[in-house]
Amino acid sequence: MRLNLVMNYPTGYPALLKKLPFVILTAFAAVVGINNVNAATTQAAPSTEKKTEKKVEKFSHDTVIALAEQLSQKPFKEAKKAPKELIDLNFDTYSKINYQENAAIWGGSPTKFSVQLFAPGFLYKNLVDIDVVENSKAIPIELTEASFDVPNDAIEKLLTQVGQYAGVRLHYPINDDETKDEFIMFQGASYFRVLSKGQTYGLSNRGLAIDVAQPKGEEYPLFKRFWVERPSKYQTAIVVHALLDSQSVTGAYRFGIYPGAPSRVEVEVTLFPRHDIQHVGLAPLTSMFLYGGLDASDKPDYRPRVHNSDGLQVDRGNGERLWRPLNNPNKLQISAFGDEDIKGFGLIQRHRKFEDYQDLDANYQLRPSAWIEPLNDWGKGQLILLEIPSNAETNDNIVTYWEPQGGLKKDQPYKYSYRMTASNDSPSAASKARVVRSSKGQLVTKGKELLIDYSNINAQDIDKIRIDASISKGKIISSRIVVHPDINGARVFLNFEPESTNVAELRVQLNKDDKPLAATWLYRWNSDDWQ
Repeated sequence: MRLNLVMNYPTGYPALLKKLPFVILTAFAAVVGINNVNAATTQAAPSTEKKTEKKVEKFSHDTVIALAEQLSQKPFKEAKKAPKELIDLNFDTYSKINYQENAAIWGGSPTKFSVQLFAPGFLYKNLVDIDVVENSKAIPIELTEASFDVPNDAIEKLLTQVGQYAGVRLHYPINDDETKDEFIMFQGASYFRVLSKGQTYGLSNRGLAIDVAQPKGEEYPLFKRFWVERPSKYQTAIVVHALLDSQSVTGAYRFGIYPGAPSRVEVEVTLFPRHDIQHVGLAPLTSMFLYGGLDASDKPDYRPRVHNSDGLQVDRGNGERLWRPLNNPNKLQISAFGDEDIKGFGLIQRHRKFEDYQDLDANYQLRPSAWIEPLNDWGKGQLILLEIPSNAETNDNIVTYWEPQGGLKKDQPYKYSYRMTASNDSPSAASKARVVRSSKGQLVTKGKELLIDYSNINAQDIDKIRIDASISKGKIISSRIVVHPDINGARVFLNFEPESTNVAELRVQLNKDDKPLAATWLYRWNSDDWQ
C-alpha cells in the first residue's frame, strides 16, 4: 500500500496554482445556490414561436450514450459562451437575476419536484442546453422574457437573445411537506452539489477530473447538455442525464437522485476517450479546509474551526478503514493511497455542533459530508488527495478522487458507477469506535506531542487495547491511552521525535483481541506546519 506520497515540483510551481479550478468562490456559489426560491404554482411552457426551431425527439439514456460516442469521433469544439456584457456582470448584479417562481417547470403539477434554471453570466460563461423528458420525449426548455426576474431591461434582452442557460437546480420538500427546497444544483463545468435534510451547501462533486496539478495545466470537462425526466406524482426520486465534453473525452451520465435524510445520487457513467489519458479522476470531490484540529489558525480568529470538511475516510478493498485529518499546508501536498477495488471514500464534516465553529453566518456544522461507494469493481488504482495552501475560506483547496491504474485509452469506452451519499458523517459503521478529534499536544521536554480522541470505546476495555504506532522517519518515544468519559471513548497521547527530517508519516492503529478497533489514523507531519 502506498500512503501519502509527496510530490515535489519545481520552484515555479506556485504559478500553476492559478490554473487550478479549486480556488473557487465557494461563498458565491453558496449564495447563488441557496436563494431558497419556492417552487412555483404554475407550469411554464416553451414559447410557440420557438417550438418550431427545436423539435421534440424520442429519448432514453441510450440517446445520451450514442451522442457521446458520436461526439468523441469529432474534434473538440469549445462550448458557446455568454456575451461579454453578461460575463462582465459583478456578483451583486448577477445575484439579482433569479428564475421566476411562476416559471418553475412542473411547479403547479402533482409531482413533488420542480425545476429551476440558472442564467449565464459572471463566472458562468458556458452555455448549456436543457431538456425535460416526458413520455420518453425530450422537449427543449426555451428561455423567454418571462424566465428570469432581472435588475434591468438590458439584461433581459441579452438573456432572451442568448436563449440558453448556465445550469439547472431541482427542488423537493426535503425539510417539510409545505416547501419545495433546492437540494441539488448543476452549475459550472461538471460541478454539482447535493443537500440532505437540514444541510447547507459546502463541498462540491464533479463529473470528472483530468490532469489535476499536472505541469501542463488541468483540463475542465463540461456538462454541455442536460435532460431532466419528469417523475410521477407518486415518485420520490428523479433522474437527470448529462452529456459531458472536453478536449480529451466525452461522456454519458445518468444521475438517479433520491432526496431525503440523507440524499443520495446513483451515478452511471460511460466515457469515450478521444485520446489516451494518463491522469483521470473518477468521482472527484472538492472542499475547503482553512484551519482546525491539528492545524491552528495563523491569525487571531474567534472561531475554533473553519472548514467544509475535516477528514478523508477511505474504506480499502482489503477491509481496512483509514482516517486522514485534513491540513492547510504551507506548500502543496499530494498524497496517494494505492488500492484495488476500493470500497468507499469521502470527505467528512465530522464536527456537527455550533460550538465547534462559532460562526453565526456560515453555519459550518450544517455542511454535508460526501461518501462515494463504487457500485462495480474499480480495479487497481490510487486515491489521490490534494491539499493546497490557502489563506481564505472562499477558496476550495481540498481535492480527492480515484485514479484508475493505466488511465483511459483512446477509442476504448470506460464504464463505471457509484453512489454518492450527502450524509452528516460517513454513513457506514456509525456505532463503531471512530476518530472525532486530532490535535497538537502540549510542549514536552523531548520530541513532539499530539493527541487523538476516539468515541464509542467502553471504559472497561481500555486495558485491553494495544496502540500500534509508527513513524516513517524518526522514532516513537511513547504512547498511552486514557478514558475520555465526555465522549464515551478514549484519548490517545502520542510522543514522537522526527529527528532531522522535515516530513514524516505517522500511523496509529488501536487493536483489541488482535483486531482493529477503529480506523487507522494517518497524518503527515511537516516541520513547516509545526513552527
